[in-house]
Amino acid sequence: MTATILYTPAAEDRPSSSVLPLRLMLAPVGAAPALIDGAWWPRTRDLTAELPALTAVLDPLWGRITRVTVNPTFWPVVPRKVPVAGHVVHVGWFKAEQDPHKLLLLSYTAGRLDLLVIPPETSPGTAARLMATATDPQRCLTASGLIQEAELFRMAAEADWDSTRERVWDSEGGHDTRRTDSRSPHGAVIDRGPIPAEGT
Repeated sequence: MTATILYTPAAEDRPSSSVLPLRLMLAPVGAAPALIDGAWWPRTRDLTAELPALTAVLDPLWGRITRVTVNPTFWPVVPRKVPVAGHVVHVGWFKAEQDPHKLLLLSYTAGRLDLLVIPPETSPGTAARLMATATDPQRCLTASGLIQEAELFRMAAEADWDSTRERVWDSEGGHDTRRTDSRSPHGAVIDRGPIPAEGT
């Protein structure tokens, strides 16, 4: 069973009263090894603000997180250390070696956990599909592969929506009816070029 974790920090841990729950899904316990162990949808690209809530959930479930690595492509600032509940998490980065859409977490007790990082600006529908795909027991894509697949799905859905809107527009008389004389009986538009001048 996939674990969906919505975590709201305790009152004393909250930087403000408007803190929203953590958005995290982990693969089912005992699922076959995969390239991704779950998906995390942070609200910002600020690791100092986002990592404490993530580790607060994962530490008791999985073992104390001691180190995190990211690819700096999508993180404007990569701090060397982030204070979290009761300890400090060391943060490192790898540009070429690490997928830019992946967060790698290390624990002394449980080893390594790889999470897909869903861009904060992602729409809720796309984020939900990404979370479901990232935690599917049959998953086999990399983090970037999952993001590319979601983008293709989004573009196909938009194209389908545009096509549907155009059909509705047409059915409601959207096209210029004055051009009906230039259509063949089968509905094809026939381009009637300029009439040649006499003697040419």
